[in-house]
Amino acid sequence: MTTQGTLTVTIDAPPDKVWPWVADLTKHPEYSPKPYEVELVSGEPGKVGTRYRSVGAIPNDKHHGNEVEVVESVPNERFVLRADDDLGAFMNTYVLRPAGSGTEVSHTLVFPPLKGAPAMAVPILFPLVGKRDMRKRLQLLKAKVESTP
Repeated sequence: MTTQGTLTVTIDAPPDKVWPWVADLTKHPEYSPKPYEVELVSGEPGKVGTRYRSVGAIPNDKHHGNEVEVVESVPNERFVLRADDDLGAFMNTYVLRPAGSGTEVSHTLVFPPLKGAPAMAVPILFPLVGKRDMRKRLQLLKAKVESTP
């Protein structure tokens, strides 16, 4: 069974104002609910094939590293990242949809197939901790975009 979750927020700004905050991973720490660092390794923000290295906090690992690659990018509409670590490839998909004068932003996180202790822990922890953090991240994104001129 694959663990995944989707959360959505509506931001009072058009998609072209939201897009730079989603498509440039170096901006993601500005709306992270936990300490988070991102380094551009190669490529250009928002472009397929661009690579990043990230370090953030997850349960039991406050300095968790990922190698991240942009695998799909449709400006102002859809942005997909693959984040690889020791457990496998995690897929993060952001979908932007016009919603009146604003933008509905959906973030979906899909875990890789897990084995052993992670296979038992993640289905319990993700709904309790992971989704809470995703919700906070989207609310911080909303506040950041809406406060930017």
